[in-house]
Amino acid sequence: MFRPKLPAMPQPTGTATPPAVVVEPTTIAPGTPAPPPAPAAPAPASTQPTVQLTPGTALALVGGGTAVVLVVGAVLVSMLLAVAVTAASVAVCAVVLRSLLTSQHRR
Repeated sequence: MFRPKLPAMPQPTGTATPPAVVVEPTTIAPGTPAPPPAPAAPAPASTQPTVQLTPGTALALVGGGTAVVLVVGAVLVSMLLAVAVTAASVAVCAVVLRSLLTSQHRR
């Protein structure tokens, strides 16, 4: 009754063979200089246009960044306010409990 019942482990159905690993030696020829690199041809000019920031695009980026900063700031301030309110309520509860306990000892 108190002994755990262990599940039976299934037996493998086929023969398992480890994969064959073939190691081929490599030869290193000392003192053979590497062939000189071929001179690079100048890269052709890119056919894709470069990104141009227009005043409207720059204004949209600044507005989006400002919105993100304001939202993150509001979330952080609200979290800090929640912690402060919780700490204040715990402190009030502690003072009330302390006064109740000390009044019982005086009687």
